[in-house]
Amino acid sequence: MIFTGHYEHAIDEKGRLAIPAEFRSRWDTARDGAAWQAIPWVGGIIRLYTERGFLERANLGELTLMPDEDEAEIQATLFGLSKRIEPDSAGRIRVPDDMLAMVGLGRNVVLVGLGDRLEIRDRDAWLESKGERLAKLPELMRRMQAKKKGV
Repeated sequence: MIFTGHYEHAIDEKGRLAIPAEFRSRWDTARDGAAWQAIPWVGGIIRLYTERGFLERANLGELTLMPDEDEAEIQATLFGLSKRIEPDSAGRIRVPDDMLAMVGLGRNVVLVGLGDRLEIRDRDAWLESKGERLAKLPELMRRMQAKKKGV
C-alpha cells in the first residue's frame, strides 16, 4: 500500500489515534499484516510501518550473534523502542504514552503519508512547514539527483 497525503487528527484521552478510512479500506491483512509497528524517531516523529513492511525491513540485515558495536546499538534502539500496535474494531491505534513523551508529541497531530509508511507529527509544526517544504523541493531534488550520479 502507498501512503500519501496528510490528515489532521487528535489523540484522544485514552491515547487512541484514528487511522484514516482511506487506508483502512485498502488494508489487506495478507499483504500488510494484522498490526502496525511504531518506532519513535528523531525530530518529534513516530513512524508507523505496516507489520509486514516492518518485518521486510527488519530482515534485510545479516543475521549474526556478533554484530559490531554500531549495529548492536542501532538494533537496541530501533527494536528496543519500537512497539507492535493492533488496531481496534474502529480502526484506531493506541499510541503508547511513553513514546509520545519520548518524542515530545502532544495530542494534536497530523498523520503524514510517506509512501511506504505513515508518520505521526506535531500538527502545528507540519502546517507551518508546508510552504517552506514546497519551496525547498527543487533544491532537494537537485541534491538527490547529484547523489545518484555520484557527484
